[in-house]
Amino acid sequence: MTSEYRHLLVKSDGKTITVTMNRPDRRNALSADHLAELLTAFRAAGDTEASGIVLAATGPVFSAGHDFADVAARDLLAVRDLLTLCQQVMTTMESVPQVVIARVHGLATAAGCQLVASCDLAVAAESAGFALPGGKGGWFCHTPAVPVARSIGRKRLMELALTGDVIDARTAVDWGLINYAVPDADLDAAVADLLDRATRGSRSSKALGKRTLYAQLDRPEADAYTVAREVMAAASQLPGAREGMAAFLEKRPPVWPD
Repeated sequence: MTSEYRHLLVKSDGKTITVTMNRPDRRNALSADHLAELLTAFRAAGDTEASGIVLAATGPVFSAGHDFADVAARDLLAVRDLLTLCQQVMTTMESVPQVVIARVHGLATAAGCQLVASCDLAVAAESAGFALPGGKGGWFCHTPAVPVARSIGRKRLMELALTGDVIDARTAVDWGLINYAVPDADLDAAVADLLDRATRGSRSSKALGKRTLYAQLDRPEADAYTVAREVMAAASQLPGAREGMAAFLEKRPPVWPD
């Protein structure tokens, strides 16, 4: 896959594709051009045989959210288009078959925090911080709050969104926004370890499982069971499931067909 982007660095290493935001001079703010490149990169990665995608960033800040220089120049319809593009990036990260993990090394604020919450998994350096700062400014973080709410729950969302205060990485773990907070020097090793554990097994089975988890998460329990039951029944007939069960019954290591 191509790595010729203006605002990103994209690298393929074995079964992992790393998408690195590379606008350090703009604190990796999400302009329309930047978002369009993210969308293209994730769609392209989703079409590969990779098993995992890492979202990372260069510079002192993971992402400062929307680029106000871009937003301020837009009228209502154009801002709506920008937010729609941003939403497409977030939903694409959820819909690609690969496991998507955020590698967070600095502040992730507003739509930057939205990026983290939209990844399947997230590991942060202890020096990282997270905020929805619109609560203490003039443009409330309405859309960033959507995936954050689904990670941390109502009361903690309200505190994060209404105060606009930064929470540290340890608090983000406690609240459920990220999976792990590790010493800065251990960040890459921790990301690699979690990704390795999250991508083992049948690739096709995991891709179907990821899609189904997102499909049922926000449904009432009875509806969630209906979705999950039908998909799980169908999935039992997939080659990966058949091989996994056979290997267990035959007391041997599985040989995954994919």
